[in-house]
Parts: sequence; structure tokens; C-alpha cells
Amino acid sequence: MSHPAVIVDTNVVVAGLLTANDASPVARILDGMLVAAFPFVVSEALLAEYRALLVRPGLRKLHGLTIAEIETLLTDIAQHAIVLGPVAASPAPDPGDQLLWGLLAARADLVLVTGDKLLLRDAGMRGRVMSPSVFAAVADQDINAP
Repeated sequence: MSHPAVIVDTNVVVAGLLTANDASPVARILDGMLVAAFPFVVSEALLAEYRALLVRPGLRKLHGLTIAEIETLLTDIAQHAIVLGPVAASPAPDPGDQLLWGLLAARADLVLVTGDKLLLRDAGMRGRVMSPSVFAAVADQDINAP
């Protein structure tokens, strides 16, 4: 059984780079994006958001990547992604996340993977928003299914 395409929130990508635990859900999700282990969606704006955060000096000190390495990482992510444009959508629980809501509205089969508790609690998107640990468990079931 394959799972639906997912939108991976910036906080999951950043956490995947920062964790020292390769077996953590966020690390496994980032690694999965880099090897196309599951279908995922980005937009140009989401890729730009990934980049904007990853190049911040304080965050660069934590993850230790150079600008060139960040560009390579983002290129690797983009080459495996389904690229969509966001569409008009209902207001996101946090206006800063409207880009994610617009991507969710682009296709009814998409699911958002996020660590943002405000988005995870949104009743209107129940079933379409999941935590990294839930997504990783679902992905493990798919991989281990007969």
C-alpha cells in the first residue's frame, strides 16, 4: 500500500538536519526525501522558505552546512519532488503557514507533515495533517507490508 503524497513543513526539514539521531522520524523523513522513498510535494515558495531558514547564520552554526552544501541539498530535494503551485485556500491557523494551506488545497489527496502543534490541532484539516512520528509509522507499515 502506498501512502499519499506529502508536503513536508520547513520545521521537519530543519529538525531532520539538526537531530543527532539518524533513526528519529524527522531524520528518516529528510533522508526519505533525498532518496525519493515516498512521494512529496513542494512549491517554488516552499523551497525558497527551506533555503531562507537553512542559510540563517545561527542555524548554519547548528547544522554546519556551507551555502554550497545547502544548495546541493535543496537541488536533491527538488529533483525528487512533485512541484505544484499553491491555490486559494481557507485561512491557515497561522497566517505564516498560508503557503502550506495553499499547497494542501491544490490536491485533495495531499497530507501535510509538520511539527507545528497549531496546524496539527486544526479541526478543519483533521486527517490531512500529521506529525512526523505518525507519518514515519505509516511509512514503516507500508515498507513492511507483505
